[in-house]
Amino acid sequence: MTLGLVGRKVGMTRVFTDDGDSLPVTVLDVSDNRVTQIKKAATDGYSAVQVTFGKRRASRVNKAAAGHLAKAAVEAGHVLREFRASEKDLESLKLGGKIGVDIFKVGQMVDVSGTSQGKGFAGVIKRHHFSSNRASHGNSLSTKKPGSTGMAQDPGRVFPGKRMAGHLGAARRTVQNLQIVRIDAERQLLLVKGSVPGSRGLDILVRPTTRATRSAGPAPKPAPSAKAASAPKAAPAPKAAPAPKAAAPASKGGA
Repeated sequence: MTLGLVGRKVGMTRVFTDDGDSLPVTVLDVSDNRVTQIKKAATDGYSAVQVTFGKRRASRVNKAAAGHLAKAAVEAGHVLREFRASEKDLESLKLGGKIGVDIFKVGQMVDVSGTSQGKGFAGVIKRHHFSSNRASHGNSLSTKKPGSTGMAQDPGRVFPGKRMAGHLGAARRTVQNLQIVRIDAERQLLLVKGSVPGSRGLDILVRPTTRATRSAGPAPKPAPSAKAASAPKAAPAPKAAPAPKAAAPASKGGA
């Protein structure tokens, strides 16, 4: 099922496992996901569910959106997202209903999308992880310079897409294969292992992962014990002598 949830990033904390290990987790608030529209292949050409999250003042909602939300009898939210799903998965949903964290389970791998933090104008070392020049004597203020970018007479230009200094961050990013460590059903919170793009309070999108997990290969052969390794190898058995060949028959004619 590809159904997901919309929410916001609360922040980061840590949880302890039964073995006492500390796991860094990100807390995601995915409460109050309201169903605003259920699309079917017969009427819309594909099957999907549209959900809204958060709140928005009535004065900020235009007439087209207000009429759309009035059909579902739900309060306007500041986020409106759509999830593709099969019609069989949409049978349990109803217009105006809510989707909770019960669609996920502990240990499940998810993809979390968000807008990364904006860092303004950045150089090539911070933006593209270039290596800096040496800072020893003889280097005149060129430690963090990108180096030469020009071309020779042919082609005599810089190709588009060359990695150079520019705007960094404030872009849509998705972190894949994050594991759900804990689910708080009462407060509708998801605790996922690792970091999530964006600052605290920004909107995020949680979906089951689309990244194929590697299947476990065959178990490796056990290593020989120290006794077996040090024991001398048995001498190979001698090969049996080949059987003698039969004598050739004498010729009929005499000399």
